[in-house]
Amino acid sequence: MARIVMKFGGTSVGNTDRIKNVARRVKAEVDAGNEVAVVVSAMSGTTNQLVAWTNEIARLHDAREYDVVVASGEQVTVGLLALALQDLGVNARSWLGWQIPFRTDGIHGKARIGEIDTTVMRERFAQGQVAVVAGFQGIGPDNRITTLGRGGSDTSAVALAAALDADRCDIYTDVDGVYTTDPRITAKARKIDRITYEEMLELASQGAKVLQTRSVAMAMQHGVRVQVLSSFEDKPGTMVVDEGEIVEQQVVTGIAYSPDEAKVTLVGVPDRPGVAGAIFGSLADSAVNVDMIVQNVSQDGKSTDLTFTVGSTDLDRAHQVLDGLKGELGYSEIVSDAGVCKISVVGVGMRSQPGVAKTMFQTLAAKGINIQVISTSEIKVSVLIASDYTELAVRALHTAYGLDADGDG
Repeated sequence: MARIVMKFGGTSVGNTDRIKNVARRVKAEVDAGNEVAVVVSAMSGTTNQLVAWTNEIARLHDAREYDVVVASGEQVTVGLLALALQDLGVNARSWLGWQIPFRTDGIHGKARIGEIDTTVMRERFAQGQVAVVAGFQGIGPDNRITTLGRGGSDTSAVALAAALDADRCDIYTDVDGVYTTDPRITAKARKIDRITYEEMLELASQGAKVLQTRSVAMAMQHGVRVQVLSSFEDKPGTMVVDEGEIVEQQVVTGIAYSPDEAKVTLVGVPDRPGVAGAIFGSLADSAVNVDMIVQNVSQDGKSTDLTFTVGSTDLDRAHQVLDGLKGELGYSEIVSDAGVCKISVVGVGMRSQPGVAKTMFQTLAAKGINIQVISTSEIKVSVLIASDYTELAVRALHTAYGLDADGDG
C-alpha cells in the first residue's frame, strides 16, 4: 500500500466528462490498495473569469474580498469530483481549505502555507475514504479565506504530500511531462524523463508553466518525489528528483520564457546610500516581486537610472508605490514598458561548463535581437528582450544548445 497525493489542474477537470475521467483514475489507485488524497483546481477558465469580474468592479481592489471571489471556483470542482467518485462506489468526501485546515499567513492573493492539520484526514484514510481537497485555498490568522497565487493548487498538493508523509505527489496536467521548452513554440522540444529540483525550480520561476515555483521549492525542501503526468494519455511522465538520481547532466536542460513581464526605469535617482533599500523595501512591503535589477553607473556622482522588472500584473501597484516615494526620493520620472519578455537557459551542468552565456549572446545577436537586461545565477542565464522576438529567440537558443529532438543533444 502506498499513500499518494494526486493533483489535477483546470484543464483536467474542465467539464463534467473530464471530471468523470479523473474519478476513474482515482478509483484505479484506490482499487490498487492505495490511500489517496486528490487536490483539484477550478475548472479551466473559471479563475480567469472570477479575476476579470473582480477587476471590472475595482481595479485596485481589497485583497481580502478578491480571495473570497477567486477561491470559489475550487469549491465547485471538489463537490463534483466527490459526487463522481461516489457514483463509482468510492467512499469520498470533499474538503475546502478552511476545513482541513491549511493555515496560512495573512498575505491575501499570495498567501504562504504555515501548517496543515492532517489528523482527521488520516483517520478517514484508515476508514478507506478518499479526500478530495480544494487546492489554492487556505485560511489566514484572522480566519479569512486566503489564496496561494496563480498555480497555487500545485503548492497545495506538494504541501499536503509533505504533511501526510506521502510516497509521491502526482501532478496531472494537459501535457505528458516537462519539455526542453514549450512544444507550442518549437515542435523539436523533447520530453525530459528526469529533472532535478533545482532545474525545475529555475524553469518554473523563469516562466515554464508546468509546475508552480513555490511547489517545486517545497518539494525540494521536504524531499517530496513529484511526477508530472498527462490527464488524457497513459504515458510515462517526468520525475522531479534529487540531483544525485541523475547520472549524466546536460549542460543546458531547458529554455524557459516569461511573457508576463514589465520593465520599470526610475530616471534620475539620487546616488546615495539607502535609496535602493527604500525603493525595493517599499515594493516588497506591497507584495510586488522584483526580479532583474540593473543600476547605471552614475556619471556626475549625484544621480543614476535604476531599471528592474516586475510581473505585468503588478505594474499598476508598482507605479502606485513608486509615485508615493517621489517626494521622499526626488527621482525625475518613471518609464515603464510592458512589451518585454524574459528568456532563460537553465541547466545544472552549467556549473562546470564555461561559455553558456557566450553562446546565448552570440545566438541572439545573429538573429538581430537586442538584449535589454541580463541576469545570471549558478545554473541559469536570463535576458530581457522585446516580446516581438520571443518565439524566434526560443527556437534559436533551443537549436544552439543541441536540445532539438533531431539533434545531437
